[in-house]
Amino acid sequence: MMHALRGRLALVLVFLVLIAAGPARAELFEAHEFALANGLTVVVIPNHRAPIATQMVWYKVGAADEPLGKSGIAHFLEHLMFRGTKTVPPGAFSRIVAQNGGRDNAFTTHDYTAYFQDVAADRLDLVMKLEADRMAHLAITDAVVKPEREVILEERRQRIDNNPAALFDEQLNTALFLHHPYRIPTIGWESEMHGLTTADARAFYRRWYAPNNAILVIAGDVTTDQVKAMAEKYYGGIPAHAVPARHRVAEPPKVASARLTMKSPRVTEVNWTREFLAPSYRAGDKQYAYALEVLAEVLGGSADSPLYKGLVVDHPLALTAGAFYDPNAYDLATFGFSARLKSGVSVSEFETALDAIIKTALEGGISAEAVERAKTRMRSAAAYARDSLSGPARIVGAGLAIGRSLDDVESWPERIGAVTLDQVIAAAHLVIRDDVAVTGVLMPGPTS
Repeated sequence: MMHALRGRLALVLVFLVLIAAGPARAELFEAHEFALANGLTVVVIPNHRAPIATQMVWYKVGAADEPLGKSGIAHFLEHLMFRGTKTVPPGAFSRIVAQNGGRDNAFTTHDYTAYFQDVAADRLDLVMKLEADRMAHLAITDAVVKPEREVILEERRQRIDNNPAALFDEQLNTALFLHHPYRIPTIGWESEMHGLTTADARAFYRRWYAPNNAILVIAGDVTTDQVKAMAEKYYGGIPAHAVPARHRVAEPPKVASARLTMKSPRVTEVNWTREFLAPSYRAGDKQYAYALEVLAEVLGGSADSPLYKGLVVDHPLALTAGAFYDPNAYDLATFGFSARLKSGVSVSEFETALDAIIKTALEGGISAEAVERAKTRMRSAAAYARDSLSGPARIVGAGLAIGRSLDDVESWPERIGAVTLDQVIAAAHLVIRDDVAVTGVLMPGPTS
């Protein structure tokens, strides 16, 4: 009896301690973070579902940090990172990864540049060695710069100039952003790409590529202790150096709406979009960022959303219709609506219907139930993201690369769950304003 009593008393004491401490916050990815002495931030995201691992290195620099007149240099350097070091010849990096059963690639945005490899967990040591080597010892010479410059020019021709939608998106960005470098395409303007030199690439590499300006994310069948030992071995000896602050020009207030129309014989359906400048996680009225995420999901994130149901199902004016918003930006973000119109539907007819839907939403048509359903869908999607290998690494890396904390990323489901109906309505009125909207219409037809 005494033993049983002591047991019950112990349980009561534990229960009281838990109540006093409050509920523990659930972590989205259960990631672990530490830093090396040279300033390199390291994040480990364990995932033991399969014996594989992803390495991602994120540099806190992107196209919006480029010198004036040197558009495309961030993306150009991304290409040159595969062109060799003193010990790894041009093209050998990807070949070695492939020979070891892995795959690798990289991407550049306005705010960051990232490199990744997906490999068997027992090959992580190898790709860490390779990635650390090019962080410190990239060989940038005329012999590799000149032919690679032709590669990026051809990439621009294929991805942008020969793609009406991509070309039109470039034009829309110049109307949405009046002054900020987000108006400049990541790949660069062709006239400036022709002038990118070996000296430009070296200067950009030496200026921004340093361990103290990078984030190493390892996800997969690993432990924090394993990663810490390998990171110290391969990255720990790379010296830090001074990295400049990311000074960007401010976007002036928008006081007028704009409308752009483009015709192309290669377009078969009318593609319509309307965009607004919006706060991000770290710029503008950032307290509205989570509410704007919920707003986008409410208005266009499901088959029951007002945009899809009203424009595709109930009144079949469009083939697709939805809302978009990504607050993961260093500066201001974009909120908007997009659709592909059905053949024979006029733009004016479609816009009249869409405007009515948005007006209804702004005047009280968003219900508390719709907000709760949207939040549930979003939090469920976050839970499913844990099953992915590379997905969490990308989410965490992108967040840290723009200056968010690991806690910000891990607590996203809770922050979405805390959004209220009033906050969603306030966010909608803040951003959705016809007097500052940029509307784009890409349609079939001759260009002259």
